Amino acid sequence: MQKEEIFKTLISHCCEILPELENHTFVTTDQLRELGANSIDRAEIVTMMLESLSLKIPRVELSGAQNLGELVDILHDKKLQCKG
Repeated sequence: MQKEEIFKTLISHCCEILPELENHTFVTTDQLRELGANSIDRAEIVTMMLESLSLKIPRVELSGAQNLGELVDILHDKKLQCKG
């Protein structure tokens, strides 16, 4: 799965959890907290992403992501590692 596809999936999950973002123009520098996601929302979005990508990794491995782009990068790298 390419990074663009992962980003689109992430946007979809963000809008599912936070419907008020439906008309938001997402950029990679967006931060979930700044978009209005509380800790429960963020955990749910991450869980949905892991399920969508069929990844079983500790969530702590994603904690270094400062924005959506970094989260996509980490998920993409983890997905590649799982294939190898």
